[in-house]
Amino acid sequence: MLGASRNLIAFQRRRLAVVMGTNEIASAVGVALNRAGFAVVLSHDSHPPVIRRGMAFHDALFDDHAELGGIVGYCAENLLEIASIVARKKSVAVTPLSFTDLLALRETDVLVDARMQKNRITPDFRRLAKITVGLGPKFVVGENCDIAVETHPGRIGELIRKGATDEADGASRPLGGAGRERFVYSDRAGIWRTPVDIGMWVPKGFLIGRHEDVPVFAPMDGFVRGVARDSVFAPEGVKLVEIDPRTRAEGFAGADERCRTIAMATVKAVRIEAARRAALLDCAAGERP
Repeated sequence: MLGASRNLIAFQRRRLAVVMGTNEIASAVGVALNRAGFAVVLSHDSHPPVIRRGMAFHDALFDDHAELGGIVGYCAENLLEIASIVARKKSVAVTPLSFTDLLALRETDVLVDARMQKNRITPDFRRLAKITVGLGPKFVVGENCDIAVETHPGRIGELIRKGATDEADGASRPLGGAGRERFVYSDRAGIWRTPVDIGMWVPKGFLIGRHEDVPVFAPMDGFVRGVARDSVFAPEGVKLVEIDPRTRAEGFAGADERCRTIAMATVKAVRIEAARRAALLDCAAGERP
């Protein structure tokens, strides 16, 4: 009981950041915010399924070890578990609870929407957190976020303080000379089953798994860089598999340069927005009689 009380006190003393998403970008942001002194909670969203699991905290949801940059992710099923985990400085909580479930925890200082839902309507959570940051497509400053971070190739990490982020164009950044063709997308909704794990080398045409009993094959020779976890539900039009055509396994664990750039930009965005609000308060105080 005494230990739980100490954890709660330690938790209350730290600023709370909730990151929506458990993918590789959300996870890199979680690491950066943790290092910036925040208590960090990653809230899982099932759409789209996470495939780059070696680069993310996602598998902590299933009690697998998940560590990035010296920060460890632990599964938290309830609010008390969350408070206990984030009270420790090099730990983040990874939870199936939604952001609205987390509102009972305490006031959220920073909310980052890192779900990368390119084709969905993005809700406005601005009144539910002190500062809201949107990552990637579908964000408009002043409408559904306070500040945004661009994730589009060529503009990665650019801060958007007015207007909208770029729309998704369906293009994939090249990796080993391969773009969109290195991915396998779902053509229906259903349960995904696979025995394959990240880092395996597979030849073109290798049976990676079955989606709603329909076989899914490797699109090229290479290493499995990303694959949706066995038994998850995958809707139509989402990535199930990513093959890395490079000649040796690399870049399957830890944040890559793109993720780190977005994460650092997110921390910068939080600081800029906090400074802007502080300046507004100072101006308002100076105008009072």
